Amino acid sequence: MLATAVDGFFIEPFRIEVTHSTLLAPVSLPLKIAHLADLHTTGLGKSERKLLELLDAEKPDVIIITGDTLGYGYRKDRTIPLITRLHAPLGVWFVRGNWETRYPFKNEHAFYSNAGIHLLLNEGALIRFDIWLAGLDDPSSARPDLDAALANAPQDAYKIAAFHAPGYFDTIAGRVPLVLAGHTHGGQVRIPLLPVLWLPDGCGRYVEGWYEVRGSRMYVSRGIGTSFLPIRFLCRPELAILTIVPTARPS
Repeated sequence: MLATAVDGFFIEPFRIEVTHSTLLAPVSLPLKIAHLADLHTTGLGKSERKLLELLDAEKPDVIIITGDTLGYGYRKDRTIPLITRLHAPLGVWFVRGNWETRYPFKNEHAFYSNAGIHLLLNEGALIRFDIWLAGLDDPSSARPDLDAALANAPQDAYKIAAFHAPGYFDTIAGRVPLVLAGHTHGGQVRIPLLPVLWLPDGCGRYVEGWYEVRGSRMYVSRGIGTSFLPIRFLCRPELAILTIVPTARPS
């Protein structure tokens, strides 16, 4: 019991696992995505430094954060030491999680812009000439609008939707080929042979990893930080690396 407690509180929360996935898509060039979720940061601590080290080693083309950068205290200034150090050639893109919508602050777009982060709030953007990122507000605490986020997307662009709570996938599956989500923390504490003990509202039947519905694929990250208790057990924090490689584009 003591060994389990030591692992859960002092070891596993800092053992970030890098997972790699590859998928085929009608894009012109490969794209390496670092998918971050649930940073819950309050400064530049051990976990944050390890994450930056891993990102430097992976060298992603783009970083996409699917919500909940805020940590306990809910102070945006405590996120600055980490988020200002994130960088990628195609930018760092962020969508709100439930912590951002429940603890809002003024001049949100300006705050993230000054930190070098692109906030997408039911908005979309070409992150590369052939790839459109649709960033939605958190489905568990706000009002996502995929129509608005896709409104100006070129017809032939490959489309990625990013949002926080993965249960919304059932609503939009079939409309975009790739979805990125977080929120679940992978359950955070996993007991062998038992179902997941805890998931926040808005997760639905989704916990971690890949899911496919109506031809759309979604990746749910276990995230980096913790919620309620600073503990993880058999559920390591995750830096998800997704590499999209080209198939023949339709003529």
